[in-house]
Amino acid sequence: MEISFYYTLFAVLAFVLGAAIGSFLNVGIYRLPRDISIKEPRRSFCPICKTQIPSRQNIPLVSWLLLRGRCANCGARIAFRYFGVELLTALLFLAVWECFPWKIAIAYWVFVSILLIATFVDLEHFIIPDQITVGGTIAGIVASFTVPELMSTDSRLAAFVRAVLAAALGYVILWIVLEGGKIAFGRKRVKLDGPTPFTWTRHGDDADFIVGEERSLWSDYFAREKDRLLLHCDEAKIDNRVFGNTILEFHYNRVGVGTEEFVLDTVDRIFGVAHELEIPREAMGRGDLKFLAAIGAFLGWRGVLFSIFAGSVVGSVVGLATLLIGKRVWSAKLPFGPYLAFGALTWMFFGEKFVQWYLQLLNPF
Repeated sequence: MEISFYYTLFAVLAFVLGAAIGSFLNVGIYRLPRDISIKEPRRSFCPICKTQIPSRQNIPLVSWLLLRGRCANCGARIAFRYFGVELLTALLFLAVWECFPWKIAIAYWVFVSILLIATFVDLEHFIIPDQITVGGTIAGIVASFTVPELMSTDSRLAAFVRAVLAAALGYVILWIVLEGGKIAFGRKRVKLDGPTPFTWTRHGDDADFIVGEERSLWSDYFAREKDRLLLHCDEAKIDNRVFGNTILEFHYNRVGVGTEEFVLDTVDRIFGVAHELEIPREAMGRGDLKFLAAIGAFLGWRGVLFSIFAGSVVGSVVGLATLLIGKRVWSAKLPFGPYLAFGALTWMFFGEKFVQWYLQLLNPF
């Protein structure tokens, strides 16, 4: 009876702690990509009216339900994501506590938090900030040194070395994929459905780029200094200059037309009619490299390899599904971070069972 009581008590505490951490993760998911301090303002606030939320209306899980997903001050809808992150974090914290010894469970609570915040930031903004990736790698190395069982050893020094090497392996593998993909598939040619109007409009340090019904940010196309975007135009107008039947050769900060070149900081608007464009593209973002390094620091080299394998399989299935359901637009992006996170979670809970299953396939008798 006493054992059952303590078991239930700690399970409830793990769930409640997870919900509270999930509430904090929501703060990071909203603020980090927007360069808003995690510390200031100290209280959460409504994204619409900016009113700070009092403690009585900021109870994890409960407040969202009682307020029916709306701000108590202005009535604006609060996204289900806030409730979902809290619930998912609570359930994962409980599952980790159920499946692992307490020392490993505490380390994995940190790891789960990193996976969740990276996943939801990447889904919304297609980036994984360095605070998550670099900070996660450091946290993983420290956790492995403190709890060497994470690296399947009793030696802290051996665990430290294994965590560092696994983090390096994760980074290098995806770096090779990134560079190889750039060489093989670094440019995509898009033939438009007939003459299509386009506009390039500068605002601040970036610009809106619209081709037909496709709208995107200019910075989305340029990950490297040497990247070029070619726009084959029937006609084009750069401010007050008119060009006919030409190719606009864009770099991030300038555009060339024949022998002439215009600095984009001095241009407000470019528009015209195009029939084809060639866009630079990357196999993945560099944040994914650092994210896999963080995964390696917590899970070791086998976790790195499995995360890549599982993430690639799931990502391919999702990508294929989008093609089958409807036509995917040429400017669409698919974040890879959530798939890596899925692979990491799968390995964390089922990795050993997967290895045993695989070995049985190799040696059925």
